[in-house]
Amino acid sequence: MVDDSALMRGLLSQMIGLAPDIEVVGAAPDAPTAREMIKALNPDVLTLDVQMPKMDGLEFLERLMRLRPMPVVMVSSFTEAGSDTTLRALELGAIDFIGKPRSDGGRSMENYAEELVEKIRAAKGARLRRATIAPAALPAVKPAMQLKTAPGGNGKIIFVGASTGGTEAIKDFLLGIPADCPPILIVQHMPEAFTASFARRLDTLCAPRVIEAQGNEKVEPGNVYIAPGHSHMLIRRGSAGYMVELAATPPVNRHRPSVDVLFDSAASLVGKKAIGVILTGMGKDGAQGLLRMRQAGARTFGQDEGSCVVYGMPREAYLIGGVEEQYSLDEIPRRVLAAVAG
Repeated sequence: MVDDSALMRGLLSQMIGLAPDIEVVGAAPDAPTAREMIKALNPDVLTLDVQMPKMDGLEFLERLMRLRPMPVVMVSSFTEAGSDTTLRALELGAIDFIGKPRSDGGRSMENYAEELVEKIRAAKGARLRRATIAPAALPAVKPAMQLKTAPGGNGKIIFVGASTGGTEAIKDFLLGIPADCPPILIVQHMPEAFTASFARRLDTLCAPRVIEAQGNEKVEPGNVYIAPGHSHMLIRRGSAGYMVELAATPPVNRHRPSVDVLFDSAASLVGKKAIGVILTGMGKDGAQGLLRMRQAGARTFGQDEGSCVVYGMPREAYLIGGVEEQYSLDEIPRRVLAAVAG
């Protein structure tokens, strides 16, 4: 683990050390020390602080993924600046992230330790991705693809769920979607401090308009709605069409927002006009909901194992029959658009 705070290194070491299958082999206060310890100890997973002296976490991560790729879990402060930096870390190849433990964080240290250990285990078995280029270097021209059907998708609505590895998977999915797309509602497991930054970043890169849902928005073509990290997101009928609804009800499958909550509302209200997509992620959230969507007549798609960072959620959905068709991430946008046109 790499963190400039001796107190944080001690606390994280104690938490991780309680897991019987994980050993903390080293703790470094800065990037140069970490570099030498990685060479000597050859760890399976690295936890990395974002803000550090001598060399910040992003610069170290970029060099690491170029010279000695390995699974990295970022340990980040839950601030707006920290969220932008953490999202960039995920673009550079980090597997996942977690906030730093806080005594006033609203949850117990035991729960935090459980989540930290779970993310480290998932990172150990995760598939490493190639780093993507910086947003500033991306072309300003958005995708020119158009739907081979009426703009807006003939009243169809696309529902997407993802978790570990999902920030990059959702970006890649949306880069293949044209501006005149059907409405798209997305749940990505992410704390509330990160979802607004995530939506803004996607909006600069993708052809459709991307926003963090605030609740009571009219569901309209050409718009992508990202569930905020503090609430479940559902779809409901309004007097003038479908609306976005937020609900601060208890977590489902330990998550809020939950993919199952979104998919269940799609199955109940949208039925055959819905298209469900489940992308990379740890756990099983969304599997049952996708099955209910398929049973209601929706088309359903899952990301295949070879293109997933963590083949958890899509696997669970596939095993119970929720996934009608399974494809690589590169292929899913084209298949979804074909389903829209069909």
